[in-house]
Formats: sequence, structure tokens, C-alpha cells
Amino acid sequence: MSCGYLVLEDGTAYEGELFGYRTDSFGEVVFSTGMDGYQESLTDPSFRGQILVMTYPLVGDYGIIDGLDQSDAVHVRGLAVREYCREPSPMYGGSTLDDYMIKHKIPGISGIDTRDLVIKLRTGGTVKGSIIQGDDIEGAIRRMRSMPLPSETNLVSEVVSSQIVSYDYGKEYTVGVLDCGMKRGILRNLGSRFNVTVFPYDTPADVISDSGVRGVLVTNGPGDPAHPDIVRTAVRTVSDLSTRLPLYGICYGSQIIARAMGASTYKMKFGHRGCNQPVKYEGRVYITSQNHGYAVDPDSLDGTGLVADQINVNDGTVEGVRHKNLPIFTSQYHPEASPGPTDTSFLFDVFAGMVKEGKL
Repeated sequence: MSCGYLVLEDGTAYEGELFGYRTDSFGEVVFSTGMDGYQESLTDPSFRGQILVMTYPLVGDYGIIDGLDQSDAVHVRGLAVREYCREPSPMYGGSTLDDYMIKHKIPGISGIDTRDLVIKLRTGGTVKGSIIQGDDIEGAIRRMRSMPLPSETNLVSEVVSSQIVSYDYGKEYTVGVLDCGMKRGILRNLGSRFNVTVFPYDTPADVISDSGVRGVLVTNGPGDPAHPDIVRTAVRTVSDLSTRLPLYGICYGSQIIARAMGASTYKMKFGHRGCNQPVKYEGRVYITSQNHGYAVDPDSLDGTGLVADQINVNDGTVEGVRHKNLPIFTSQYHPEASPGPTDTSFLFDVFAGMVKEGKL
């Protein structure tokens, strides 16, 4: 392996060993606290535009396993780890993480002090960063300071298909998915209960309601839910659908629904990413899988008809809302996990009941 650097926009540089595809990369540096699930994270569309730091010190130990990908592509712009396992366990018969990242043209860096890096991100917030092959640290700093944050672009448009796709699972009801960057785990959970029609994020409400679906799930996705392109498309579509069909929002979908009903969102200091976030819901605490850098502003819910009924135990942020009168609810976390706990998978049953009965 050759030497390289992870350089932050504040001038901090971490020297390490490069692995994966040999190229320079730029993105927003974020961290995830899961002990495993690196393959699912790499292929999660919500990580689009970001350099991912894994807090667990050993990554790649079980290789790459068929069936764990959450999409057809790797969406991170780089991966930073304390130690990369060059010889994964043969138990699962998978390929190496290095080969996988080379195939998808994603650079990685190992041997850096991820504890120090995560403390810096928690203290100062997420920052722009770059993985570089050479030692031109000053040049990398100049370049990244002149670059916009990835979230200033419409990242959703980069991760979704432009086609409407239908899946017939032989079920009684069909639901729609407004795709902002859907993970396969969502489709799998819906498919065990419904037939599913997936609509691109910019599909007009009339097209969805005229299709005959009985309810709509708004998915996870990358970037800022207040981006003008998203407000003009997905937010408007959800607003138009809110009085026509039952709605359930997951992660980014929760933020889209909140904005569609008149609430606002804000960028978090360092976000929630990992599979160990505690959420209090109906008097019980659940451990959840999360990946988001934006949240719903609780002070903006007055007059929207929405109430915050789920709260993060660690920092008090909104983890879910429901409408007082309409069949609409959300979860900021991922009940389908992938990776993570399945404590909250019952929310798909809540959605199913809402679709069948037309109410929460």
C-alpha cells in the first residue's frame, strides 16, 4: 500500500495507507458508529457525496457478501478506517473490501487515528475533506475551500432512476414509493406486505394518485430536503398527496413530509449515523439504525397539524412525527435496518394497517 492523506478544510491532515481505487476524492466527512455493516453503508444512497469514517477500529474482516448491497452502486466518495483487514474471514466466502472498492472506483485510507478525527467532528461539526494520493496538502486545502458542499447540489437526482417500476408480489394491495434514494431493505419489507410501484422523486402527485396505489412511502435519500429542486418536486408532490392518500416517511422522507406540511428542517452539527441510536416512542425506548444529517425543527410544527411523537434519547431531536387528523406518520430512523436492529420493523405493519383502514 502507498501513503496518502485525509485532509480537512481546516488544515488538519491525517497520514495513512491508501487502499481501494487510486484517485483523489472530495466530500463531506461524516462518521458512523456501527460495529459492522460497512457494505450496507457504502451502498446506502443517503451517503452520496460523503467521505465515510468508521468508528469501529477494524473494517473488512468479513469481506464483501452477496446480497448485502442496498443499491446498485457505491455512493460514498471515500472510506477512512483505523485498520483495514487485508485477509477477511473465509467463513462467508466473500471478496475483499479492497477489490470491491477498486471495482467501484472508490478510494480508501487506513491507519489514521479515527478516534481523534471523530472527536474533532463531534466538537466542530462535519467539514469538507479530501483523500489525496500525494503530499500536496496545501493544494488540497485550497481546492476544497473553493468547492461547494455536496449537499448544495441536487444529490437525489444522482441516485434515483427516472423510470416508474412496478413489482407484483401477489398481494391484495399496491402501495407507491416516492423514491428519493431507496434502500433495498425498504422494498423487501414492503414487498412482504404489498405489491409496490416505485415512482421517481419528481413524479407529480396526479400520476401517483391516478395509478391506483393505496398509500405512499417516502424514502430515505441524500442531501438537503430544503434544496430548491426538492422543494419544487418531492415536497410539492407530498403536499398535494397529503389529503389524498396515507403517507409514511422514512429518514429523508420524514423531513420531506414535515416540509410539505409547512414545517422546517435544519442541518445538524454532525448528524446521526450508525445502528445504536436510542429513540423513545410511546413510552418505550427502541435501538435504531440511522443515517441523516438534517432534522425536523420542533419549534416549526405549530399550525402544521403534525406533532413530534418520537424523540432521540441522546440529544432530544425529533425522530418521528404524526398528523393529528390525517393518516400520516414518519420515522427519522430506518425500521428496515440494513444494517442494524429490527426493533422497529413493526412500523411497516402500522403502515399496512393505515393503508387498509385509511387512518392511523
